[in-house]
Amino acid sequence: MSPEQALGKILREGHLTLAVAESITGGLVGDKITDVPGASDYFLGAITSYSNKAKEDLLGVSSDTLRTHGAVSGECALEMAEGVRQRFRSDIGLSVTGIAGPSGATAEKPVGLVFFAYNDGQMMLSESLVIPGDRAAIKHAAAEHLIAMALELLSSERS
Repeated sequence: MSPEQALGKILREGHLTLAVAESITGGLVGDKITDVPGASDYFLGAITSYSNKAKEDLLGVSSDTLRTHGAVSGECALEMAEGVRQRFRSDIGLSVTGIAGPSGATAEKPVGLVFFAYNDGQMMLSESLVIPGDRAAIKHAAAEHLIAMALELLSSERS
């Protein structure tokens, strides 16, 4: 069973809904989730908020957060996850933001730095990884990691 199928099974069995806010992955997470037949039972939708303006306007990310921490930060990822959960009125909101390269990096924020967030209305969690590879590899690995993170968190809640 693929991670997407396993995540879908847990969501369906728990009568839970999911929404996703994507930046770096450009829709890949939603694509992977909707590859599973019957995903409409639990997947409400996604917002691909690539620009800071879209993060603010569509997800409610604070301009202060963007100015102080940047779009590639745990703080931004957490606000994205909360924003998408609220917009779709889903049980769970996930988000991913990062730098796929080859440009846009700094000494503090290298190419491949990705932040992930989970929000279920009670627990909010953010984590980061530096993913090696080219732009396509970083984007695909980031999408896979977000799904794996959600699966791990939901599996641990059920046990």
